[in-house]
Amino acid sequence: MPNETLHIDIGVCTFRRPELAETLRSLAAMTVPERARLRVIVADNDAEPSARALVEGLRPQMPFDILYVHCPHSNISIARNCCLDNSTGDFLAFLDDDETVSDDWLIRLLETARITGAAAVLGPVRAHYGPTAPGWMRSGDFHSTLPVWVRGEIRTGYTCNALLRRDAASLHGRRFKLSLGKSGGEDTDFFTGLHGAGGMIAFSPEAWVHEPVPENRASLAWLAKRRFRSGQTHGRLVAEKANGLRQAWNVALAGAKSGFCATAAVLCFPSAVRRNRFALRAVLHAGVISGLLGLKEIEQYGAREVTSA
Repeated sequence: MPNETLHIDIGVCTFRRPELAETLRSLAAMTVPERARLRVIVADNDAEPSARALVEGLRPQMPFDILYVHCPHSNISIARNCCLDNSTGDFLAFLDDDETVSDDWLIRLLETARITGAAAVLGPVRAHYGPTAPGWMRSGDFHSTLPVWVRGEIRTGYTCNALLRRDAASLHGRRFKLSLGKSGGEDTDFFTGLHGAGGMIAFSPEAWVHEPVPENRASLAWLAKRRFRSGQTHGRLVAEKANGLRQAWNVALAGAKSGFCATAAVLCFPSAVRRNRFALRAVLHAGVISGLLGLKEIEQYGAREVTSA
């Protein structure tokens, strides 16, 4: 095995984002792991194949193959499943279409996968703020992404920086739910299922990717909407395993947490970072209540992305 060629696919789902060009250029410039053969799968989720021209224009600059696949439309789960269905590698990495990778990104992910034997490896996402971003947002770094540890293990994940071991038993037949492809939370659901099936999720702290924060996301309102939706997803997943008194307890607990965080936000009013962090936690727990009660999840993908791309 050590001397065999390792085949790695890198899936990039895209929807009308010109930043895709910088994502592909960063992949072209990174260090390729020894004895590795790479291929990039670009899954275009637009109704029309709008990213095809960009991909074809960059193809001559890429040191490895690109598979362009048109998989309409406006449902991110369709695009993610398209990457799964077209991957033939030993590993499949996922990356967002507005991110750029560090030089040793893939080397670090593979190193962690080799050491741990994990079914999935997550890396950190470092947010880069524009000049108009509020000071509290910069100081508190509200947009960077790291995994959440619960009792010493990672129980769910994200697709903005991830590596999947394709032959892991916990991944067999696993797909992103189409019902969550417009609201978001499809990646949380996917990785939660992977963990529930016995798949280990590891973390590679040096496998950095970088993500600019566009102006329309540099606001408390945008963060609140994102946190509420995340809470909805968590609440829905919890509700699938509970009923009766347990369900009532979960609703009461989420309500108590939301109330506590809202009170803490008021008490921390002089400190914008602490105030907003508690306020967003209150919103997240309110979202949990919404998910527990089965209310419709807010939509994040599709037509919304046209204005934010």
